[in-house]
Amino acid sequence: MSKLIYITNTSLDGYIEDETGAFDWENSDQVHPFVTELLRPIGTHLYGRRLYETMAYWDAPVEGYPLEHRDFAQVWQRAEKIVFSRTLTGATTRNTRIERNFDVEAIRKLKRESEHDIIIGGAELAGLALEADLVDECHLFLNPVILGGGKPAFRAALRRNLELYETRRVGTGIVHLHYRIRRGTP
Repeated sequence: MSKLIYITNTSLDGYIEDETGAFDWENSDQVHPFVTELLRPIGTHLYGRRLYETMAYWDAPVEGYPLEHRDFAQVWQRAEKIVFSRTLTGATTRNTRIERNFDVEAIRKLKRESEHDIIIGGAELAGLALEADLVDECHLFLNPVILGGGKPAFRAALRRNLELYETRRVGTGIVHLHYRIRRGTP
């Protein structure tokens, strides 16, 4: 059975976007090589519409990109993408399909049948998966910024007990926190 892994960048105060929806405060260039290695064994990416539209940038031809961006783009392009959206009429990237609804049982089946781990991105979608007890691990990239508001990395009133598996400094000031979900604990 594969694992479902939530990966996100977050501010020190727990936001993935500021109050205007921007995430230009992320130091993603410092994180690219590390995230590329995290994604290399991943078989499927689960996205909501907004994150998919942002990530679709990586489907473009990679000639002329810096090496770390080319590598990331190639890893991203190889993976299957499932986008949950009621408004998109079709996919604009390779290896992508659109699903209208987030079906918990379909995700459980995907986890059982997949030979490779699965990532989920976007706070809303990850929140649904966490509430349904589908997520096995969380990878948080803690950025050295305080936003004071915006979109939280986790839904309000969501509670899950976690076990810290690993920490690592990435670049200048970013900390990678790798947690496993502790099952069977309140």
